[in-house]
Amino acid sequence: MWLRLLTGGADALHDWPAVRVCDAPLKGQPARWIAVVPDPSNRFPRARTGEVGLVEGWQLAQAVQEVIEMDRDAAVRRPIVAVIDAPSQAYGRREEAFGIHQALAGAAGAYAEARLAGHPVIGLVVGLAMSGAFLAHGYQANRLIALDDPAVMVHAMGKASAARVTLRSVDALERLAASVPPMAYDLRSFATLGILWRVLGLTDPALPDEQDLALVHGALEDALADILADPERGLEGRLQGRHRQASRRVHALLEAQWEAAD
Repeated sequence: MWLRLLTGGADALHDWPAVRVCDAPLKGQPARWIAVVPDPSNRFPRARTGEVGLVEGWQLAQAVQEVIEMDRDAAVRRPIVAVIDAPSQAYGRREEAFGIHQALAGAAGAYAEARLAGHPVIGLVVGLAMSGAFLAHGYQANRLIALDDPAVMVHAMGKASAARVTLRSVDALERLAASVPPMAYDLRSFATLGILWRVLGLTDPALPDEQDLALVHGALEDALADILADPERGLEGRLQGRHRQASRRVHALLEAQWEAAD
């Protein structure tokens, strides 16, 4: 829905059923928009409800690499917008056997390559951003924007899966998350980790009106301007989050050891 609304229903560039790619303007300049969507007929059963699987990983990589190649000699590199609503990577024996780790790494690597090549990369989280799916599709963005809604979550693992792995009930997990922000599933707690650039409160994220769309468009344009004004292409700024003290300390220690060994 969000890809269609934000691009004015731009035509898909590929006939891929689970990865939608289109070109549409952002702040008056050409931009590439990419989303992963459910594909009930996906030949891989584990990738039928919006998960990023083997095929989706490689298609994401191709969609981004196309942009890098098109603008290789251009003075201005076009922006890339990742519209993110992905419940998970596709877990399955076939996926593991055929190398889903390589497919998702290909996608993440393409986004990182685009960012470092000067393409402004913006991630817009409109639903779930979970597990390897988020790492492959959006996490490498220069700026991440998320809608402030209970249905929008960013996490390494879904609640049910985390409960099974930690041998806790979902209720016990939620009580633990209340005092440990990185464990929490609500967006406000995630924002304290410094990874989100902006959180948007809409009237109705499930049925956005013109005012909501204008707010999202405005945030995307602000993010683009912010990226263009920033000479840095790395993600170091995320370490400044309120609950990233330990990460900053580890980075400082590693840097000191590296300098001492040089």
